[in-house]
Amino acid sequence: MKNLILFCLLFFAISSCDQKSTKIENNLEFNNILENYYQDGLKLNPINATNEGDSRYNDKFPELITNDYKNKQEKYYNKYLNEVSKFKMNDLSDVDKMSKSILEWECKTNLKSLSFNTQYTPIDQMWSIHLIVGQLASAEGAQPFKTISDYNNWLVRLDGYMKWLEDAEIKMKEGMSDGYVLPKSLISKVIPQIKALTNSDLKNNLFYSPINNFPSDFDKETKSKLDKIYSLKIKEKLIPAHDKLYQFLKNEYLKEGRLSSGIDDVPNGKELYKHLIKVFTTTDMTADEIHSLGLLEVARISSEMIEIKNEVGFKGSLKEFFNYVRENDTLMPFETAEDVLKNFNSIHDRMKPQIEKMFDLKPKTKFEVRRTETFREKSASAEYSPGSLDGSRPGIFYTPIPDATKYNTYSDESLFLHEAIPGHHYQISLTQENDLLPMFRKTLWYSGYGEGWALYCESLGKELGLYDDPYQYFGMLGAEMHRAIRLVVDTGIHSKGWTREEAIQYSLDNEAESEAGIISEIERYMAMPGQALSYKIGQLKIKELRKLSQQKLGDNFNISEFHNKVLESGCVPLAFLENKINNWINSKLN
Repeated sequence: MKNLILFCLLFFAISSCDQKSTKIENNLEFNNILENYYQDGLKLNPINATNEGDSRYNDKFPELITNDYKNKQEKYYNKYLNEVSKFKMNDLSDVDKMSKSILEWECKTNLKSLSFNTQYTPIDQMWSIHLIVGQLASAEGAQPFKTISDYNNWLVRLDGYMKWLEDAEIKMKEGMSDGYVLPKSLISKVIPQIKALTNSDLKNNLFYSPINNFPSDFDKETKSKLDKIYSLKIKEKLIPAHDKLYQFLKNEYLKEGRLSSGIDDVPNGKELYKHLIKVFTTTDMTADEIHSLGLLEVARISSEMIEIKNEVGFKGSLKEFFNYVRENDTLMPFETAEDVLKNFNSIHDRMKPQIEKMFDLKPKTKFEVRRTETFREKSASAEYSPGSLDGSRPGIFYTPIPDATKYNTYSDESLFLHEAIPGHHYQISLTQENDLLPMFRKTLWYSGYGEGWALYCESLGKELGLYDDPYQYFGMLGAEMHRAIRLVVDTGIHSKGWTREEAIQYSLDNEAESEAGIISEIERYMAMPGQALSYKIGQLKIKELRKLSQQKLGDNFNISEFHNKVLESGCVPLAFLENKINNWINSKLN
C-alpha cells in the first residue's frame, strides 16, 4: 500500500511536470509568434518603428494606399491569425491568453477594414500622412536629426513620401469616378495645408527645419554640404510635388467634393460606418443606441451646468452663459504662448500631492508641455504624443495657441488631466514600460479604452485637488458635454442624414466651445467617422466598473489598486477589460 501511494505521488508529480513543461514550451513558441508579428508589423509600416524610437527603418516609407500594399496587409493578418489559432487557451499563461484574444481581435478587425475602399480618400485636414510627415520634418518629432546618417535617412524617406503624393492623386482621381470623394468643406481645409508646403522662402519652408537645427557637433563643411543637398531637394523635388497636388486639389478635386457630410453617402458607406463604430468603441453598439445614449447624457450634463451657472450668479439662460464663458476676458489672461504653457505646468504641480494617493504605478518616461507646431495648429486640437519605447524621447502634451491673447483657460485643468497626467501619459507610458507585455501590445491602441481612460481621468479632478474654481469645474462639465455631444452629432452626420451645419448648430446650442472650435471639431468627425464615439463609451464603461468594484468590495476597495488593474494590461477592447475587472473582484471576494 505504501509503495502504491509512493508510485501514485511520483506519477502525478511527473505528469504535473510534463504539463508545466508543455505549457512553458507553448508559451515560448507562442511568444516567438507574437514577437514576429510585432517585427513584421514594423517592416510593413516603418513610420511606426520611428515613432517607437526604433531607428532601423528611418529611411523607409510605407506604400500605404497601393493595391500591392493592401495585399501585403491581408497576407500579414491572415498569416498570424492562422498561427495563433493553433494554440489552446488552457495551454497558455494568463498574459498569453489575453494576448491571443487581442491578436485574434486585431487581425479579424483589420482584415474587415481592408474590405472597404478607404484608399480612395487618402487625404484630409486632420489625420493624413502629409501632417505626420510635417511633424517628422520639423526636426522636433520622432525622426532623429543627430548624425549625418540621420540626415541622409530622411532624404531617402522623402523619396517614398513623394511617391505617396503621386499615389494619393491617382487614388483620388479613381475615387472621383466611383463616388468616393471628401466633402467640399474638408477639401477646402486641406488645400491651404498643402499650399503652405510650397513655400519658396527656403529658410521658412518646413522641410528646411533640419538645416535650421543642426546639432552643435557638426563641422562647417558638413553643414554646408547638407545645406546644398537639402536646398536642392526642396526646390527641385518637394515644392513641385506639393504644388502639383495643390493644383489638383484646388482646380479639380474641390469641384467634385460632396455636398453631403456623412460617410453613409459613399458606396457601402452604411456598412463602413457600422464597422468603424466597432473599431473605435470595441463594442457591438448600434448607431441608434449610441445616439439615444448621447441625448440622455446631454440632458444629464446640462442640468449640472445649470447648477454651476446659478452658483456663479449668472442670471441669463444656459446658452447665454456659454457665450459669457466664451467671451469672458478674465478667462483670457495671457499675453504669450509661454504663459499658456506655464499655466499647464502649474496645474501639474498642484495635483502632485494627491496623485501619490490615487496612483502607486507611475511612469518613468519623462513628460513635457509644448506648443503645437505653427504649420498645423490652426486645424489641430490639443493632443498627446507618446514617448519612445527606450525612454529617450519624452511624452509630449501639444496644445495649439494661434493667439495667446484669445486663449480661454476655463477648460485647462480637465484638458491636462485628459491629455497629460494621469490621462494619456500615465496610460501609454506605463504600457510601454511593462516588461510583462509582448511588444505588439506595448504600442497597441484601442480608442474605446484609450480615450475612455483619458475622459475618465477628467472626472478625478476634485479627488486630485483641482476644480476649486467653479469655472474650471464648468470646464470639466463642458469637456464631458463635448464628448456626449459627439455621440449625438457623429451618429447624426453618418447615419441620420444630418448636415455639417445642423451638427454645428446642435453643438453651439449645447456647449461653450467657440464657433471656430466647434466647426473644426465637426469637420474632424466628418474626416474620421466613429472615432469621436470612443471617448464617452469608454469613460462610461470604466466608471461603471469602478462603481461595481466599490459596491461589491466595500471597505476592501482600494482606488490605486483599481487603477492598477485598469492600466496594467495596456490597451484592450472594452469587453476584455470588463472581464478582467470582474475576475479581479471575484478573486478578492473568494
